Amino acid sequence: MLLITMRRVNVDFSERTALHEQVAAEIRRAIAEGEATPGERLPPARDLAAVLGVNSNTVLRALRILREEGLLEFRRGRGITVSGTPERGAVVAMARELVVYARRLGYRPEELARIIRALP
Repeated sequence: MLLITMRRVNVDFSERTALHEQVAAEIRRAIAEGEATPGERLPPARDLAAVLGVNSNTVLRALRILREEGLLEFRRGRGITVSGTPERGAVVAMARELVVYARRLGYRPEELARIIRALP
């Protein structure tokens, strides 16, 4: 199912956002919207890269980011599966937007973390 979703992705080579971030954002969106569900296997990175018209290393970099965010799980011999829920995907997406916004305003990550911890 995710492969079909990925076919809709239009990676914009002229956009300032790095290609791996664009790929990660689309997979994040698919998880947040419930198109990619927990336990679902992703197609191999080379297949996703072919569909998107990018290098396999670009896709692998995006997948590693999503693994660090807790949205994907890499299993030796079993491939890459979705481990995050739509709710976690939505929270991660919103947190990323907040970090980008805070950086534009000059806040460092530790300052942003302090602000969040101080919230009720």
